[in-house]
Amino acid sequence: MTGAETENHAPRRPRITLIDTLRGVALIAMATYHFTWDLEFFGYVDPGTATQGVFKVYARAIASSFLFLAGVSLVLAHFPAIRWQSFWKRFAMVAGAALAISIATLIAFPGEWIYFGILHNIALSSLIGLAFLRLPPLLTGAIVVLVIVAMIVDYSLVPGALDSALFDARYLSWLGFAEIPPRSNDYVPLFPWIAALLAGVAVARVALSRNWLPRLAAVQTQPNLLSTAGRHSLIVYLVHQPVLIALVYLFSLVHPAPPPDPRIGYVRSCEAGCTGQGNDRGLCQKFCGCTADKLIAQSLMTQLQSGTIAPQDERVQSLAEQCSIEAQ
Repeated sequence: MTGAETENHAPRRPRITLIDTLRGVALIAMATYHFTWDLEFFGYVDPGTATQGVFKVYARAIASSFLFLAGVSLVLAHFPAIRWQSFWKRFAMVAGAALAISIATLIAFPGEWIYFGILHNIALSSLIGLAFLRLPPLLTGAIVVLVIVAMIVDYSLVPGALDSALFDARYLSWLGFAEIPPRSNDYVPLFPWIAALLAGVAVARVALSRNWLPRLAAVQTQPNLLSTAGRHSLIVYLVHQPVLIALVYLFSLVHPAPPPDPRIGYVRSCEAGCTGQGNDRGLCQKFCGCTADKLIAQSLMTQLQSGTIAPQDERVQSLAEQCSIEAQ
């Protein structure tokens, strides 16, 4: 069958408004998370607020929801026959937007630029997801379970079991197996996040086989503000963050945030990195507190946080070694 024939025989299903609405809800959740990040960036909330605790779980749930809905949409648009022209058009839009974000953040945040964020993942995972469209949904679901089990083992049971320093470079860390991936303001690697998209593929295939789509379409028959935003989710994604940053910036000109406590910011960042490597939380608290106190005592904290000296500086490394021994 030729590409044209594949395109012509692909069913053009009516758009399910409920899915657009769910995507709109995910956009609202994403905007609230990014607003928290913006407040932290301008100093209105404690450093590390947006990347730890409840907000860390919140961010992961949001990313999972976008990928899951992308998997559902992939099935609705391209099963049982792939509409190649439509797919490549959408792929080019998402991949192009991802590239634009990488370039913009490289200029604005060269030390934490986004080299593989949520849009990068959606683009690549959607391409990989095409291979799963015709597989039995039970098999796709089994692969999702395997990825989740591997994630639990790697994150909890045997921390770092799947990680290797060989994947630490940016050109490999996007796979998701880096021990210490390069810093980034949005890091959504292929593993384990592709599981969310494949879960969407499996669920949508089951929904099709059991003829659930008419009932889903009947849940919401009229568009609303959320469904409209969800239908144009890529535009909303690209526009909302610059708008939020501009608003917080303008507010900061009128009501500047109080100067941050450098010790709090350092300890939060240090503990996040330490526990992220699978170390005991209590040990990390002792080590980071000790290191912060010694850096302040030797007037190195400000220089370290401003970038005047690097973490690899001999003085910083010497203090870290001392604190590592004392924390044991």
